[in-house]
Amino acid sequence: MSQLYQRLLENNKTWVAKRIASDPDYFLRLSESQSPKFLWIGCSDSRVPANEITGTEAGDVFVHRNIANMVVHSDMNLLSVLDYAVNVLKVRHVIVCGHYGCGGVKAAMGNSNIGIIDNWIRHIKDVYRFHYRELDAIEDEKVKFDRFVELNVVEQVMDLAKTSIVQGAWNKEQDLWIHGWVYDIRNGLVKDLEVNFGSNEELPDVYKLEII
Repeated sequence: MSQLYQRLLENNKTWVAKRIASDPDYFLRLSESQSPKFLWIGCSDSRVPANEITGTEAGDVFVHRNIANMVVHSDMNLLSVLDYAVNVLKVRHVIVCGHYGCGGVKAAMGNSNIGIIDNWIRHIKDVYRFHYRELDAIEDEKVKFDRFVELNVVEQVMDLAKTSIVQGAWNKEQDLWIHGWVYDIRNGLVKDLEVNFGSNEELPDVYKLEII
């Protein structure tokens, strides 16, 4: 067994000891229930940990992560997490958080064959297709990359609003908001893209579901 692997187990014991020392009932309370107010849909990138970025504790944020923080309507993993968060946990805010320097978004800007992930990246390429006029007009590659990251988040928030899960909650007048953020790995700060929905009123009519 490698020392690197063993260190994780030792780190866990140290973390538990520190928690119990400062709050003897910490794990007892956590074990009884969870009532997070937030669902975080983020990138799998190891540099983007939801709790650390937001300064929140265990139990505060329900988390789903995938490559490039995508909301794909055929992804049963994402839909299951969303359904549980919205209809069982009754979260009040769903945050899609992308990040500058995202490898998935970068791959979608090129044409390299990577492997099975190409099928996932195709969804990100669709976002480029929707916004190609704006993106192709940007000559600076870094500026274009950053803007593509932002536009990808905006589209994922829109896709969240289109789901029957979110629209069903709004139909029941559930207090549910969806938001788009981008995290800057270079300085640790979050940029609020100010794309926020609390109802389907801003969606084109074709996406508004008549839920009975």
